[in-house]
Amino acid sequence: MILRIFASYACWFLVITTLFAGVPPDPGPVPSLQLSFTHLMGQQPLVRNQATYTNASGETFTISRFRYFLSNFSLETTNGSVVTLPPAYFLVDDAIDSSKNIRLDSIPAGKYKSIRFLIGVDSIRNVSGVQSGALAVETGMFWTWNSGYIMAQIEGHSPAVNTPMQEFLFHCGGYKSKDGVLKYVTLPLPEPLTVSTGSQPRINLTANVEKWFLPDTVSFKKITVIMAPGVKARQVAGNYQHMFNITGMSN
Repeated sequence: MILRIFASYACWFLVITTLFAGVPPDPGPVPSLQLSFTHLMGQQPLVRNQATYTNASGETFTISRFRYFLSNFSLETTNGSVVTLPPAYFLVDDAIDSSKNIRLDSIPAGKYKSIRFLIGVDSIRNVSGVQSGALAVETGMFWTWNSGYIMAQIEGHSPAVNTPMQEFLFHCGGYKSKDGVLKYVTLPLPEPLTVSTGSQPRINLTANVEKWFLPDTVSFKKITVIMAPGVKARQVAGNYQHMFNITGMSN
């Protein structure tokens, strides 16, 4: 009887050993990278609907909405090689605090000296049919299958706008070559960023609305509404591609 029980346990031990013999040890949490965004207008914090600002043309205005897409992230290592990260699309909305903290997963361990990303949604996703998450039509950041996504958007009011509501609407989009507003941004890091197994480093960035109005000066007297791809959208996109800056980081 004892031998039978021993033999039974031995068999189970052999089965369990066989099943788990080829299973590698748990490597621990996969490294990720946190990006934290703060929104500014010039040297002041962006405060929607309350604070009054002045643009490069000397026109006062308030902002009621500020949103933009970020995607197509990559990192450059200290030895110059480029690591393209898994596809990820984020809609950063000043009205939603959680959207201003985004997480990039599956970061290979290493040391990095710069980060690169796209302001907007790449052309393939613009023609990929109904999508979900940040790219869902319900976000209000999509025009039509022909015009595609609104890559970046600000709305507000200014006494310089000659309409009863004194409202300006800058909805910048366009993914086709002649009207494209897709802009890549490359930002050097202030020091090498070390990513290792289980680590969650953070990069702090600012997005400055002031850059929407210069260096190619934008005046509300000349541009009040942008609601389709075209020359005005390209002009503003050429400005806002400079709105990002890295203010700090932690390994």
